[in-house]
Amino acid sequence: MSGILIGIVLAGVPVVLAITLHEAAHGYAALAMGDDTAKVAGRLSLNPLRHIDRVGTIILPGILVLSQLLLFRRILFLFGWAKPVPVSAWKFRNPRRGMAVVAAAGPAMNFFLAWIGAVLLYLPPVLPGLASDLASLLFQYFILANLALGLFNLLPIPPLDGGRIVVGVLPAPLAMGYARLERYGILIVLIVFFLLPALLRGTGIAFDPIQAVLGRILPAAANFVLFLAGHRG
Repeated sequence: MSGILIGIVLAGVPVVLAITLHEAAHGYAALAMGDDTAKVAGRLSLNPLRHIDRVGTIILPGILVLSQLLLFRRILFLFGWAKPVPVSAWKFRNPRRGMAVVAAAGPAMNFFLAWIGAVLLYLPPVLPGLASDLASLLFQYFILANLALGLFNLLPIPPLDGGRIVVGVLPAPLAMGYARLERYGILIVLIVFFLLPALLRGTGIAFDPIQAVLGRILPAAANFVLFLAGHRG
């Protein structure tokens, strides 16, 4: 039981930090371009409690972590979200471009944090015994949590950050039509990434974009971040 609790802490803390700083980055980017909505709402904070969504930040990730530790003794996949930072796009000089920059700030923060985690991996070898192992696992989970969150949010589906970036760079007529997908965005994500793979698996058709990301893109991204931090081999 103690091993499971340690696993929950080692996996849960990086996820909460990744989500919190992702949302804070949106707010600070908006403030830098003249929108103080997040500041007025008290969301320009590094306090996780101000960004936590009870279901998306605590309950769902907690269930995923606990179930995977019980079944597989390791974390294979995590998913969650925080309360969106409020943004008033009309305060930007160019609302569409401004929203694209604000959207990009979240994944950019996660990629930067992943690099920080890779730099911190130089620390565990100088620590004694168990502390070294725990610190190494913590930093590895921190790298993976930030890369997974950043890459997932770059999917070009509104209201994910990637979708809002696409809306910001498309010509106005196309952008307006694409932005209308936002009301269905989460439903599209749930169907394509969770429901459809489960249904097709029953018919023998291999369609699992989550596994494609975890099995190919995520390890490649992790290796690249480790390379940027100076790790070799």
